[in-house]
Amino acid sequence: MTGSPTVGTNEAILRIAKDVWWVLLVRGILAIAFGIVALVWPHVTVQVLIVVVGVFWIVDGLVSAVRAIQARKVVTSWVWWLAGALVSVIAGVVLFVWPDLTALAFAYVMGFWAILVGILEIIGAFQVMANGGQWIGVMVAGVLSLLFGLFLVIWPGSGITGLMWLVGIFALLFGVFFVVGAFQVRSAAKRAGVA
Repeated sequence: MTGSPTVGTNEAILRIAKDVWWVLLVRGILAIAFGIVALVWPHVTVQVLIVVVGVFWIVDGLVSAVRAIQARKVVTSWVWWLAGALVSVIAGVVLFVWPDLTALAFAYVMGFWAILVGILEIIGAFQVMANGGQWIGVMVAGVLSLLFGLFLVIWPGSGITGLMWLVGIFALLFGVFFVVGAFQVRSAAKRAGVA
C-alpha cells in the first residue's frame, strides 16, 4: 500500500474532507428541513411523528454510513462514525417495527438514540481533534445531542407538542452546526491544496 496517505495525519484528514464535506452538508440540510417541519406542525399525531423521525433516522444513518465508509482508509475514527450510523438506522427501524408506541415510549426511544449518537459524535470529534482536523462543529453537535437525549430521558412526560418543539429546535441547531462544519472542512481542504 505504498503511496497511500498516513492514517492519523492532518493531510489524510484533509484528503478525505475534500470527498466527504458534501455528506456533512446533506446531513445538516436534512436536519434543518426536519426541524422546520417539526416547528411548523407541532400538533402532529404520534404516528406521523414516528414515521417522520423513523425516515429521518434511517436516511441520516445511511448518509453517515457513506461518510464512514469513504473515510475508512485515512481516518481512524471511521468505526465510531459507522457505529453512530448503525445506531440511527436501527432506531429508525425500531420505530417502523413498533409504530403504536406511546408518546412516552417514543420520548425514551428518541432520548436514548440522541444519547448514543451524541456520545459517538463526541468520540469521533476527539479522534479528529487528535489528528489535527476540524472537530468543533461535530463536537458541538455531539454535546447538543447528548444534552437533548438526557433531557428527554429525565423529563419524558413533557407532551407531544413540547416534544415536537424540542425536536425541532434540536434538529435546527444540529443541522446548522453540520452545515457550518461542512463548509469549514471544505475550506480547510482547499486552503491546504487538497481540494
